[in-house]
Amino acid sequence: MIISERIFYIMEQKNMSQLELSRRTGIATSNISDWKKKKTNPKADCLLSICDALDITPEQLLTGKGIDPEYKDTDMDYEVTRSDIKILKQIHSLGDEQYKRLLAYMKALKKLEQMESIVEEQN
Repeated sequence: MIISERIFYIMEQKNMSQLELSRRTGIATSNISDWKKKKTNPKADCLLSICDALDITPEQLLTGKGIDPEYKDTDMDYEVTRSDIKILKQIHSLGDEQYKRLLAYMKALKKLEQMESIVEEQN
């Protein structure tokens, strides 16, 4: 189940209309309707307000944990926090070049961590 499907699943469980979600989040009803029709997901900067409106955590929205009947506990071994959502917002605001640089930096950090681990094991 993708995020937008999960949103509509939760809305159905809570008997909430698209108009009510729009009112609670400030997101245009046309955008909410597009998620359903086009099977697209909301932008990252909308996720926290959606979570608040649906009274769920970001982890529940992103993973389905505790709400999605298809959720399997082995899917993820970490929790998605509000800080993670804030980081995602920042990532989505980057330009293409900045995004590529960030990915390269993250790969370099991972490689450095692996090298430090090897050195540590040798000592």
